[in-house]
Amino acid sequence: MNATASVKDPRSVEHVITGQATSDGAGVKLTRVITQNLQRRLDPFLMLDNFGSDNPDDYIAGFPNHPHRGFETITYMIAGRMLHEDSKGNKGLLENGGVQWMTAGRGVFHSEIPQQEEGVMEGFQLWLNLPAKDKMCTPWYRDFKNTDLPQFTTPEGVAVTVIAGSSHGVEGAVSREGTEPLYLDLHLPASTQFEQTLPATHNAVVFVYRGEVKVGGQMVGDKRMAILNNVGDGVVIEASADAKALLIAGKPLNEPIAQYGPFVMNTEQEIRQALQDFREGTLA
Repeated sequence: MNATASVKDPRSVEHVITGQATSDGAGVKLTRVITQNLQRRLDPFLMLDNFGSDNPDDYIAGFPNHPHRGFETITYMIAGRMLHEDSKGNKGLLENGGVQWMTAGRGVFHSEIPQQEEGVMEGFQLWLNLPAKDKMCTPWYRDFKNTDLPQFTTPEGVAVTVIAGSSHGVEGAVSREGTEPLYLDLHLPASTQFEQTLPATHNAVVFVYRGEVKVGGQMVGDKRMAILNNVGDGVVIEASADAKALLIAGKPLNEPIAQYGPFVMNTEQEIRQALQDFREGTLA
């Protein structure tokens, strides 16, 4: 996914989504933007959560130890500090602008606990599906500090962080052959635009988390997600005032999805096996 060439036929907006307010973990308040009923449409992405509050009661208990199997989690922290630990003995402190990329594979237990008692805690967690052939792979994870993430500024002044994929000739921190994810954080100053070429086969969304932008000529407001039509050679995002948005795209797996909570497999039998492994203590 490279955007060295300009977009000639911009994708339009198919639908604008307002996220669902919910809570997860030990009562962390968040907005779920990609929900289970969008998994087929937005394959290979399974979930996108936006958590954010300056009230410690909304986040202080965090996400105590919980299992995962069959997919990847990408946690992007834009404010606050979160300690990650897993059953493999990995531990890392995720701070402002940092990313943790975890491949649960055949199974891992994981906890995410805030390391602050006051102040703003804000970020995103994206769930990326794994191809059937990789679902039982060995778990893997890596922490990236903000300074580890490839970044560039366009001639117009748009600041781009390339978490995954490739943009304007800049390779991201992570690449995946099966799903080819693109994950960009865009900071658009007033009166600027950003172009990114996209294969027509790849599903794509734009989530606005500050201000508002125009996507394919349609206004997308704060805390709204635009699902892009799969027609055109890319996307054009315009900002009349300062705005920040995530651009996320990926190659569909076109495989069956069977999900039970933190387990995402291809068949109900595989889900039953995951539950049995969990009960017998052999998941991780």
